[in-house]
Amino acid sequence: MRIEILTLFPKFFDNVLSESIPGRAERFGKVAYTVHNLRDYSDDPHRKADDYLYGGGAGMLLKPEPLFKALTAITADLPKRPLIIYPSPQGETFAQPTAMELAEQEHLIFICGHYKGIDQRVIERWVDRQYSLGDYVVSSGEVATAVIIDAVVRLLPGVLGDFDSAKSDSFSSGGYDSPHYTRPEEIAGMSVPGVLLSGHQRNIEIWRRIGSELLRRKRNRETEFNTKQA
Repeated sequence: MRIEILTLFPKFFDNVLSESIPGRAERFGKVAYTVHNLRDYSDDPHRKADDYLYGGGAGMLLKPEPLFKALTAITADLPKRPLIIYPSPQGETFAQPTAMELAEQEHLIFICGHYKGIDQRVIERWVDRQYSLGDYVVSSGEVATAVIIDAVVRLLPGVLGDFDSAKSDSFSSGGYDSPHYTRPEEIAGMSVPGVLLSGHQRNIEIWRRIGSELLRRKRNRETEFNTKQA
C-alpha cells in the first residue's frame, strides 16, 4: 500500500508513522509513506497556504491553489487514480468496516485540513471520501488522519504478529471485544475468571461471546441514559 499525506505540519508525522504498528508496517514493506508539505506548493513569496474567508467570518481557510497543484503533481502519470480522503466533521463517521475496506486499497491520499478546513472547490474537484471521527472537533486534520492510518495499516496482512488479534478486535465482527486478563492471577483482591484458566477452549469462547454481549448492552444503556439527560 502507498499512503501520501498533504499537510501544513509534516513534522507532526515524524513519530506517528515511525513508531508502533504504522512504523512496523513500513519496516515490513507493507506500506510506503510520503508526507508532502503544502507550503512547498504555494506560489506565495512567504509560502502562505491559507487566507481569509470570502463573505467574512472568523478563522482562516486553506487556499485551493497549493492543493490543486500538489494533487495534480502527485496523480500525474499514475495508471490509476488514488483514493483521496479528507477527514472532516462533515464526513460520515469512520468505523471498523470502513478501515477494512480502505485496507484493500493500493494507494491513499489524505488531505489534512486546518483552521476552518479547505476551500470547497478542492472537495468538489478532488475529494472522494470524507470521514469524521465523531461529533467533536480536534485541532487539525493531522490528528484524524493519523487515527485513520493507524486503523487501516494494522489490518494489512503480515503487519501484526498474530492476524487473529486484528480479526478479534472490537467492531471487527460488529460488536465489542471481550474483557481480557494477564498475569498475575490475583491483584488487589481481584482474580482472573476461572474459565480462562481452565484450558477448555469451547467454554472460553462461550465466556468471551457472553462478555462481549454484556459490554454491548452496558454501552447501549449508558448511551440511552446520556441521551435522555441531554
